[in-house]
Amino acid sequence: MTSLDKPTDHRKPTPDGAGPTASDGAAGEDSRTVTEAALFEAFGGVRGMVETVVPGLLFVTIYTINKDLHLSAIAALVVSVLMVVVRLVMKDTVKHAFSGVFGVAFGVVFAMMTGNAKDFYLPGMLYTLGLGLAYVITTLAGVPLMGLVLGPVFKENLSWRTRNPGRKKAYAKASYAWGGILLAKSAILFPLYWWADTTQLGWVLVALKIPPFLLAVWLTWVFLAKAPAPIDVFAEMEEREAAEKAAKAEKAAAKATGENAAG
Repeated sequence: MTSLDKPTDHRKPTPDGAGPTASDGAAGEDSRTVTEAALFEAFGGVRGMVETVVPGLLFVTIYTINKDLHLSAIAALVVSVLMVVVRLVMKDTVKHAFSGVFGVAFGVVFAMMTGNAKDFYLPGMLYTLGLGLAYVITTLAGVPLMGLVLGPVFKENLSWRTRNPGRKKAYAKASYAWGGILLAKSAILFPLYWWADTTQLGWVLVALKIPPFLLAVWLTWVFLAKAPAPIDVFAEMEEREAAEKAAKAEKAAAKATGENAAG
């Protein structure tokens, strides 16, 4: 069993048992920095948030001004595609921009088919509701969705399920937080879908894009920053491969030495 088989505890006692050493603070700071970087990568950072907000903001702005469903929908779709093109030109990751394009495209299709401008928002609302339920249900099932999302980002894959209970608990807390926030958001939006007009629903949706998201990301950071360090399964695999190669090389060298001695 290697040292990586056990969760890492950054809180190291001092020689006299008084408490953590000075290096403990640095290790904890490194852990928080790694967590911040991973969350930034997973959720797209500031640019990802902008790409999420802009299409809906453009749609509701144009619709508020002229009540033209077709113009509003096409403008939102065009700007989504342009954001993907910009990322492609800059050779940047496009997963967040692509998800935005698909979301807007579904909204445009729904709205065009029904002729109801509010239906532009319906696919996104259903996605939010479904995602909120998924966070809660997967956590109750013992496989919190946040762990499935962030495990590869932290290079731990599913090792947290059986080998790192502290991180599993943190992922469960984060998943419940996301689920609760998304379900609360849905509880606000669906009544507005039935009772409010398109512009009212649109502006509330825009207002609820960033704050709940930031709250969920912050809570995830809080839970994971306090959790044990992730087990780097990729590093483990590299260690095993290096050990196997060294063993083979040692065996070959021993064999060659024996043959030379016999000769």
